[in-house]
Amino acid sequence: MSRAERGRRAARRGRWAETLCVLALVLKGWRIVGRGVKGRRGSGVGEVDIIARRGRVLAFIEVKARPGLDQAAAALSAGQQRRLVRAAERFLALHADFAGHDPRFDAMLVAPWRWPVHIPDAWSQV
Repeated sequence: MSRAERGRRAARRGRWAETLCVLALVLKGWRIVGRGVKGRRGSGVGEVDIIARRGRVLAFIEVKARPGLDQAAAALSAGQQRRLVRAAERFLALHADFAGHDPRFDAMLVAPWRWPVHIPDAWSQV
């Protein structure tokens, strides 16, 4: 299998994992505000997989899909946290209607044949 094909398959798996996480969040009472929100190319601002709101909490969620939940948790990095914070700052600067909300950085871990695991305030636990 070519490198390009592996990349396409990984992207498809990632989109499927994000869709599953959106379903799990909606079932738990979250309202989805955005998916795949990106900063400008080369800006150092990464992509936020899911932005969801419940009450006054505005969660910026990183989705990790791996063969096992332990591997998914291990894939969370400090660099990703920094990019997620920059992306959240940019999002909040562009969307003043969310200024009064409490931002939080969550993770959702996905493994085959398992319901997604939602980790609120993920980087305080890593």
